[in-house]
Amino acid sequence: MARKSRIPIDMSALFNSTSGTLAQIAAKTNSLTVLSDIVRQICPDLPADVWKIANFRANAIIIEVNSAVWSQRLQFERMNICRELTQVTDNVFNQVEIKITPFRNKVPEKTVIPNAINSTISAATAAQLLKIAETAPDSLRKKLEKLAAHAEKK
Repeated sequence: MARKSRIPIDMSALFNSTSGTLAQIAAKTNSLTVLSDIVRQICPDLPADVWKIANFRANAIIIEVNSAVWSQRLQFERMNICRELTQVTDNVFNQVEIKITPFRNKVPEKTVIPNAINSTISAATAAQLLKIAETAPDSLRKKLEKLAAHAEKK
């Protein structure tokens, strides 16, 4: 069986092509950049880490914010954003959807779980707990003494 010879494809031709997956990704990335620039110009007071252009569909862009406060701020500027979108994109995009989605950033190094007892507490804290336990009712006194027992042993 004879080998098929393949001529290497020039990478610049792939990047500059107007069809194909890579060209579609490049076009969408460029569009998202233009759209985020519009929002950044209209609302320069929005911190960069509280919002992002999530996607665009049909004639609407979707902006995700991490709290209702920032969502409300964008709601005030919605008409200005829509007007600018219409002008810049030749009426391709003329609607704005604002969604509240808490961003999941990387987990901090030390995560404190609510209602969980760490394995040790400081000796000073234990002494204060025992002092409070002296005048507390029996049920609370037992719990405070049990908590104080977790003190660091040096």
